[in-house]
Amino acid sequence: MDILQPRWLESRQSSHTHKTSDFFRPRLTAAYVCCSIVALYVLYCYIVRSPLFASKLPKYTGRFDVGAIDIEVPVVEPHNIVNSVFKQNGEPAFRLDTVLFTLYYPAVKGSRSSKPRHKWFPKPISLIAEGYAHAAHFNNFFSRPLFTFALWGLASSIDIPAKVDVPLIDPSSSMQDADGDEADLSRLPVVVLSHGDVSSRTDYTAYCGELASRGIVVAAIEHRDGSCPGSIVHLPHGKTRRVLLWRADQLKPENGKEEVSNDEWRFQKLAYRDAEIHETIRVLEDLDLGRGDEVFSYNYRKEGKDLEHWKGRLDFSHLVIAGHSFGATGALQALKSANSATGGIILDPGKSSGQLNTDIDVPLLVVHSDSWSKAHTIFYNRPHFDTVRDIASHVLNRTGASWFMTSLKTSHPSCTDAPLIEPLLLSWTTGATINVREGLREYVRVSMEFIEFLQTGKRSGVLDIGPTHESYGNDTRSLEQKNSIPHSIMRYWQVHVAPEVRFPEEEDGDSMRTKVDDRSMRYDEDGYSVQTRVNDGSIRYDEDDAYSMQTRVKDRFLRYDEEDADSVKTRGTR
Repeated sequence: MDILQPRWLESRQSSHTHKTSDFFRPRLTAAYVCCSIVALYVLYCYIVRSPLFASKLPKYTGRFDVGAIDIEVPVVEPHNIVNSVFKQNGEPAFRLDTVLFTLYYPAVKGSRSSKPRHKWFPKPISLIAEGYAHAAHFNNFFSRPLFTFALWGLASSIDIPAKVDVPLIDPSSSMQDADGDEADLSRLPVVVLSHGDVSSRTDYTAYCGELASRGIVVAAIEHRDGSCPGSIVHLPHGKTRRVLLWRADQLKPENGKEEVSNDEWRFQKLAYRDAEIHETIRVLEDLDLGRGDEVFSYNYRKEGKDLEHWKGRLDFSHLVIAGHSFGATGALQALKSANSATGGIILDPGKSSGQLNTDIDVPLLVVHSDSWSKAHTIFYNRPHFDTVRDIASHVLNRTGASWFMTSLKTSHPSCTDAPLIEPLLLSWTTGATINVREGLREYVRVSMEFIEFLQTGKRSGVLDIGPTHESYGNDTRSLEQKNSIPHSIMRYWQVHVAPEVRFPEEEDGDSMRTKVDDRSMRYDEDGYSVQTRVNDGSIRYDEDDAYSMQTRVKDRFLRYDEEDADSVKTRGTR
C-alpha cells in the first residue's frame, strides 16, 4: 500500500539549486580538461601581460639601453617617382609625400620614458589586417573583421622593448673598444635598413635593437611602394592617405600595353624605395647638422624632443645600407647611387624582386639563410646562388673586401621578429632547426664584425676564415683551414666568397694561434664581439658554445663566464 506524502515533501530533482550544483561540479571529461587549460592560459596571459598564443619580444643583450623614435617628415619636394596610376581611380601609385622610419639608437643608461612602448602592430590593426587579407586574395566585408580579430588576438599586446623618445647616449660615456682602450662614442655608425615584401618597419625590431645596444644607430624604413601590409601617410591640414599592398595588375598600362609587366612593376618599386632611402639619409644628415629641432617640429609622429642634441653625433663615414629579401635587392640598388654609403649588408637578396645590381664599389656582406641557399632557384636563366656569388666575387675584385656566406640551420624569416614571436610555428613551416635566439645572435654577430671592419680595417670572427665552401654544401677547405677554423664557427657558417686568409703553420686542432702584429680575433663582452689581442697566445672557441672563450696569456687562463660576460674568472698560474 502506497503511502501518500504531501507535495512539499517530495524531492525536486529539477530544482534550480540542483541544476546549478551539477553545472559547477567538476567532471574530468576531455572537454572539461581542455576548457580548463585554455581558461587558465588566458588568465595567465592576462596576469603577466603576455600575448595570446605568442611570445614577447626579448630584451636586448648589448651593453647599452636602446631608444626608439618614430619619424615621419615631408620630403623636400613631394612628387611622383614614376607616372604610373591605378586603374580603379586614376590616382598616382608612386607618390612620395613623406618618409617614415624608426630610429633605434644607444640611449642614456637608466633613462625613463614618459611615453608608452611602441606596439609591434602599429594602430590601426584593421589597416594591417586589410593588407594581409588583400595579400591572401580574400579581401571583402566578411574577411577583414576575421583578419583583424586574428591579428588582435595574436600580437596586439606585443611591445617593442626599446624605450620611446629617450636621450641619445652621452658622448662622454665610458666604453672600451676591441683593444681594451676607451672607445669614441662621440660619433656613432649608421645603418639604414630596408624591409622585405609584405613587411614593415616593425618586422626587424630585434635585429635593429641588438645593433643599437652595441652602439649603432639604425633607421628602419617603412616603404610605401605597395609592399607594406598597411601604412598611413600623413599630409598637411590633418589629411591622411592609406597605402596597402597592391599588385602589378592594379596599375593602368601605358603606351597601348595590355598589362604592366611584373619586371616593370618591380623596377618602379625599386625606384621608389631608392628615393625613400635617399630621403631617410637626408633627414639623418639634418640631425647631424644640428637641425633636430626642425625635424621634431615637422614630425607627424610627435616624437624626437631631444633630437636637437644629435648634432655631430652620426658618423657618415661609416654609413651602411642594409636590407632583407626585396629590401636586400633595394639596398643593392641604393648602393649604386648612394655615394655616401661605405658598405652594404645584404640578407637573402630577392629571388623574384627584379635583377640585382652589380655596379658596387664598396665592401659587401651577403648572408643567405640556409633555406635560401639550399633551394635551387632559376634566376634570369641561371641559378640564383651563382648570381649572388658572382656579384660578391665581382665586388671582392673591385674593393678587396666582400663576403658571401650561408647561415646554417636558418630560414628566410630568421633575421626577423617572427620566429621570436612564434618559434614553434615558424620552425614547423619554414624548416629552420636552429634555436631562434641563437640564429638571430649569429646575424647580429656577423653584422657587427662587418661594421667594425669598416671602422678599423681589421677582419675578425667569420670574416677572418677565408672561403670554406665554394658552393653550398661543397667543403673546399684546405688542411690548414680544417685544423685552424674552430668548430664553433663552422657549425653556424659556410663561407662562399671572402678575402683569402693566410693561416699559421702551427695548428693544434681546435685552437687557432694569432700574432699580435697582424692577426686578432674579436668577441663582444656579451657574447658577440670583443677583440682580444694576445701576445704569442691563442684563442680557443668552445665547441659547445660559440660565445665562451678561453685565452692563454703567458701561462695564465682567463675564462669569460658564459652567463655573465662582465665577470671574469682567473685561474692563477699553471
